[in-house]
Amino acid sequence: MPKLDRLVAVLAVALMALGLLAPASAETLAGRVVGVTDGDTIRLLVGGNREYKVRLGEIDAPESGQPFGRASKRMLSDLVFGRTVTVRVTDVDRYGRSVGVIRAGDRNINAEMVKLGGAWAYRRYLSDQRYLAWEQAARAARRGLWALQPNQIMPPWEWRTARRSRLTPTPSRFSGPVSAPPIDRATAGGGYACGTKRTCGQMSSCDEALYHLRSCGLGRLDGDGDGVPCEKICR
Repeated sequence: MPKLDRLVAVLAVALMALGLLAPASAETLAGRVVGVTDGDTIRLLVGGNREYKVRLGEIDAPESGQPFGRASKRMLSDLVFGRTVTVRVTDVDRYGRSVGVIRAGDRNINAEMVKLGGAWAYRRYLSDQRYLAWEQAARAARRGLWALQPNQIMPPWEWRTARRSRLTPTPSRFSGPVSAPPIDRATAGGGYACGTKRTCGQMSSCDEALYHLRSCGLGRLDGDGDGVPCEKICR
C-alpha cells in the first residue's frame, strides 16, 4: 500500500475511534441515545466513548421554528432517549451525519414518527413507499401535526427554502389555500400587533416574540437564523 494510502487509512481509523468521522453507509450501529436534537436527529453513544449524530432517514420533521417543531422533538425523545437502539446506516449526509433507520427493540422509530404525526415522509429521499401510506393514515386520523390548523401545516423542506430566500413561509398544496402566514396556535387572538415592538427586550413572552418573527417579519429577533427568536425567553 502506498505511504499516502496508509496514512489516510490510519487517519480514518483514528477519527472513527474519536467519533469524529461518520461510519460508512450500509453499516449497523448499536448504542445508547444520549441526545435528541429535533424530531429527526439524535446523538448516539457507541461503545461508551464514541458519539455519532444520526439523521433518521425517509422522514423530515418540522423545524424548531415551525408549529409542532418542539412537540416533534419531544415525541422522538419519548421514543428513544436513554434507550439502547440500533441504526442501519444507509448514507452519510453533507453535514457528516449518519443517515439510517433506527430500531428500538422491534419498533421502527422512523416509521413511528410518521405514524404518530411527528414527521412527514421525506419525498426527495424516499426509498420505502410505505411511509407515504403511513403519513396519509396519520393525516386522516389528525394525529400529531395533522391536528394543527391548516394554515400552520407546511412541509419542512418548503419552510427551509422559504427561510433561505428570506420569504414569509406560507402553506403549500398540502394544507389548502390560505392567505395568512403560519403562526403558532398560542399567538392566534393574542392581541399582538406588528410595528409596536422591535427588540427582544420589549417582548413579554416567547409567544409574542414568535408572533413578531413570523407574522411581522422581524428577523432581528432571530440572530442565529435557527427559527427560534429571543432565545433567553424561548428556551
